Amino acid sequence: MDIPAQLTLEQQFKLQVLKEQVEGLTKEQAQDYLLEVFRQMMVKDNLVKHLLRNNA
Repeated sequence: MDIPAQLTLEQQFKLQVLKEQVEGLTKEQAQDYLLEVFRQMMVKDNLVKHLLRNNA
């Protein structure tokens, strides 16, 4: 399976918008945001693993 490592143009745009949004956050807000992003990534990983196990 060949997984592209580059971001699409749309993803690059979304990343730039996010960068501009987080620039004004306090340190505490940024830490809370980072923890929530990691939590959501873990949930996504669990969902993908579950789907792969049940469809393999």
